[in-house]
Amino acid sequence: MSSALTDLFPQPIVQAPMAGGVSVPQLAAAVSEAGGLGFLAAGYKTADGMYQEIKQLRGLTGRPFGVNVFMPQPEQAESGAVEVYAHQLAGEAAWYETELGDPDSGRDDGYDAKLAVLLDNPVPVVSFHFGVPSREVLDRFRRAGTLTLVTATTAEEARAVERAGADAVIAQGVEAGGHQGTHRDLPENDGSGTGLLSLVAQVREAVRIPVVAAGGIMRGSQIAAVLAAGASAAQLGTAFLATPESGAHALHKQALTNPLFARTELTRAFTGRPARALVNRFLREHGPYAPAAYPEVNHLTAPLRKAAAKAGDAQGMALWAGQGHRMARELPAGQLVEVLAAELAEAGTALSAGGDAR
Repeated sequence: MSSALTDLFPQPIVQAPMAGGVSVPQLAAAVSEAGGLGFLAAGYKTADGMYQEIKQLRGLTGRPFGVNVFMPQPEQAESGAVEVYAHQLAGEAAWYETELGDPDSGRDDGYDAKLAVLLDNPVPVVSFHFGVPSREVLDRFRRAGTLTLVTATTAEEARAVERAGADAVIAQGVEAGGHQGTHRDLPENDGSGTGLLSLVAQVREAVRIPVVAAGGIMRGSQIAAVLAAGASAAQLGTAFLATPESGAHALHKQALTNPLFARTELTRAFTGRPARALVNRFLREHGPYAPAAYPEVNHLTAPLRKAAAKAGDAQGMALWAGQGHRMARELPAGQLVEVLAAELAEAGTALSAGGDAR
């Protein structure tokens, strides 16, 4: 299984699928062309929007790539809690001269329609976030010739991924930027995430399928570390966020290394689900009061985040970033893959010789 996955891309480098317009076809193509595995993010897109991006990506590269899909979410939020949060955000809506979004805008992110497109027009790899697809779904992808990956944040979740029949598991450490891919969103578990190296070791002992390590990785030496811990490849998101090909807003890219944004924090402020972002005014003011309500809060705050970006106000945007954000490099994506590969090789040489891996 490991070779079936890693044979698709010469370098053990996977570009994380970052929803919200970041993982555009140009970014995925540049990564795949350089020997990594580029990814599109289907989250928050329509099935047709996803299909159009796949067509565009296929026009840019003949190399393998992946598409990430969000799992439908069960209802768990109390409507009263969402209403209270909406009242709290009324001042934000007035400030940005916009309306709050409709929290009841849908829960499944077009899941079934996206599966239908991906099965009718198979891609090399499909990954899933926020839960585990049924064995039937994963079997259908296998018959279509598509390899499947599913995110897990604990060894127990990794076992569920293996039982369902996925080809590989993405072990996501707490250092990762953006949403934690927990299978069940339990508020009592907030702040209890596991660091990546510990998680990779636990998952490696819990399952037999290949492990892709994700969370805070910014350098080739870190890739070497997770490979030594038993991973087959490393998935990097924030490292590619600052590249010219990334679709991230310019303010978002600049914030990664701006001294005004010194740290990250897991917050429910923007979406109602734990997600790591740079600490800004919106996060500080609303994070402590945001309910466990995804995707309701995501729908609610979407117009606010859009208006803040339009106004050039980074203090009101969701600045998703991993813990290694200050190490971001503004290199073209293909060149970044090459630099990471060189650093990985250097680290491997140093480790085999018993020297320092820098």
